[in-house]
Amino acid sequence: MNSSKKYEQEEKKNIFVVQEHHARRLHYDFRLSIGKVLKSWAVPKPPPVDQGVRRLAIQTEDHPMEYADFEGVIPEGEYGAGEVRIWDRGSCEIESIKEEKILFHLRGRKLQGRYVLLRFWKGGENAWLLFKAGEKKNKK
Repeated sequence: MNSSKKYEQEEKKNIFVVQEHHARRLHYDFRLSIGKVLKSWAVPKPPPVDQGVRRLAIQTEDHPMEYADFEGVIPEGEYGAGEVRIWDRGSCEIESIKEEKILFHLRGRKLQGRYVLLRFWKGGENAWLLFKAGEKKNKK
């Protein structure tokens, strides 16, 4: 197996974590491991567990992989001050990544199935929509 093919396969096996973040306003930090970082979005309401529910997701800075296990209190005066608890976590398989759309499968306690992050330009430069998608149809 050539090294680029091996890299592609390794990239498809990832983790995700959703951290309930009681900062100035309660929100959910939705994080996908892509490459060697956690790509991150702030979601004002709990991520959708059912199809048909869309959530605004504002992309934030990437976080180091070690942050996936963080639970605790970020002290007052620091960025993101407040309590952080893990809401859900599990494995993630990336189906495709494009500039305006990320397709992935989640296997967590609460979030399971095929999900989409879709750029939402009307919402601003960092705005995306997060929603649960239907399962991919097999072509015959």
